[in-house]
Amino acid sequence: METKRIRRQQQQHQPSPGSGSHEPENEEGASQAPPERKPLWGSVRPPVVLAGFLLMLLPLIFIIYSRTPSLDWICNCRAGRVEGRAESFEATAKHGSENCSFASPNNTKANFLNENVTKNDFLQKNVTEDNDLQKNITEDNILQKNVTKDKLLGGLLAAGFDEGSCLSRYQSVLYRKESPHKPSPHLLERLRKHEALQKRCGPNTKPYKKAIDRLKPLGKGKKRKKGYSNETTECGYLTVMPFSGLGNRIMSITSAFLYALLTNRVLLIERHSGIGDLFCEPFPDTSWLLPQDFSPRNQFRSLSKTSPQCFGNMLKNKVMGNGINGSSNESLSPYVFLNLANGYSDFDQLFFCEDDQRLLRKIPWLVVSSNQYFVPALFFIPTFEEELGRLFPERDTVFHHLGRYLFHPTNPVWGLITRSYESYLTKADERVGLQIRVFNGRTNPLEYLNRILKCALEEKLLPNISLHGPVVSTSTGAKSKVVLITSLDSTYFEKIRRMYWEHPTATGEIISVYQPSHEGAEQTGNTTHEMKAWAEIYLLSLCDTLVTSTWSTFGYVAQGLAGLKPLITMIPSNPDCRLAMSMEPCYHFPPFYGCKAANTSVDAGAVLPYVRHCEDMKNGLKLV
Repeated sequence: METKRIRRQQQQHQPSPGSGSHEPENEEGASQAPPERKPLWGSVRPPVVLAGFLLMLLPLIFIIYSRTPSLDWICNCRAGRVEGRAESFEATAKHGSENCSFASPNNTKANFLNENVTKNDFLQKNVTEDNDLQKNITEDNILQKNVTKDKLLGGLLAAGFDEGSCLSRYQSVLYRKESPHKPSPHLLERLRKHEALQKRCGPNTKPYKKAIDRLKPLGKGKKRKKGYSNETTECGYLTVMPFSGLGNRIMSITSAFLYALLTNRVLLIERHSGIGDLFCEPFPDTSWLLPQDFSPRNQFRSLSKTSPQCFGNMLKNKVMGNGINGSSNESLSPYVFLNLANGYSDFDQLFFCEDDQRLLRKIPWLVVSSNQYFVPALFFIPTFEEELGRLFPERDTVFHHLGRYLFHPTNPVWGLITRSYESYLTKADERVGLQIRVFNGRTNPLEYLNRILKCALEEKLLPNISLHGPVVSTSTGAKSKVVLITSLDSTYFEKIRRMYWEHPTATGEIISVYQPSHEGAEQTGNTTHEMKAWAEIYLLSLCDTLVTSTWSTFGYVAQGLAGLKPLITMIPSNPDCRLAMSMEPCYHFPPFYGCKAANTSVDAGAVLPYVRHCEDMKNGLKLV
């Protein structure tokens, strides 16, 4: 037994073959025998080993952390953007904090990708540009709610314009409700063809230069002959000389454009009418303004209803008819003046007759002077009536479509509009426009105010005030309305604002009142004044409901652009307001119906079912 015990003790102290020694080494590498043998992984050594292991990992962790920006840091740079280049990879915060930058010369694209914080990984965190765009925050509706907007207005507008040169063209949809009236496919087709015509034959083109030469009399100096060349021109032109107030000019240009569309003529506007400061160019890649170097400018501007080239005078003197019927065309002027303003003669009114329209087809240049919306009378011309029906199946949408196509505020005017809208109109639940224009200065403004308020209150556009109610409204979630007032006088604004400031409303609604300007008097030709006027017309067209004044072209344009039937006040011999039959403007001074002779016995308002007399002008005509 003793022998076995001794043998077992010897085997315990003797290492197994090939196992090697498990004794720790001192600093010099020599073995050091401890006084007492203990297992290697005792109760004291594991924490020490773990601490040493962590100490070894610290440098590696520091290197990785210093080279990899945290996603939290990246997300904090909300306006930042990661930009990659072929040579280096830089991340900078654009339009955000200046401290939001982690560019480093050692952060190459390869290193950055190797740290598993790659662009693809980052995109998978749902913070991608594609994800942002898919949240209905597109370029088209970035300024408003997450609703897809049709910036081309159902194809009415052409694509391809420089958006920065005319912000209103494609941004107007962000401020205006979508129109329920869609342009017809035939209108869209004709507009695209007309745009091509304006580009092909517009200013500084070969056909234009050839047409200019056609205006020069034959011969030179003493050898100058009477008459002009009868050489045909490739393109015909309609030059517009608009005058009177801004509303009148807008309506006359719209009428002239429709006539140009029907007769395939290039539309050119007299530059000195101030149009270039108010409206953007409506046609792509060309201009609708007469060039500065237009040589016959003074010649055209001197034309009047007494000029020999006036269409009415040529018909009266049988100059036009005789020339077309066989006499030498050299005696005919290559241009004809069309007097379509109020006060035009019976012979001038023959412009709206079928036979007389045929005489104008061979004239290269037509110069029209008008302050009227003569569109309704174009429907009386048989050759135009059918085409107009195809262009506008809804007859009362002519100005609504053509006005939105032609008239886009220039950037300075658009700034006036958007600043006013965002500051005073955008937060209201409903916008009520009151357009007040007084033509009879002898009447007390308070009388007009009472009639306007009576209309607005009876039609529930504005709430009554409570004379005995609480000083502060106790209703929660009260509806808010803003009243936009446009007038040359500030009296109406001050009275209405004071009424709703000093008294609570009977309905609990919150009413605010805003008037952009009060110029005192109309200042036709003053650019600043007309920019404000155009801005106010446009702001009215952004309202939900309108109350307009009788005879006012200012209100006509606003209602047409808005696509609204307004309540018309101040109608003669009518103390109450009246809902308009349509959103179309009124043609104040239409021609007598009848082309062979002026026939006053025929009621022009009863000839066609969609042409009626205006509500505010007994003899006026409007489309319904």
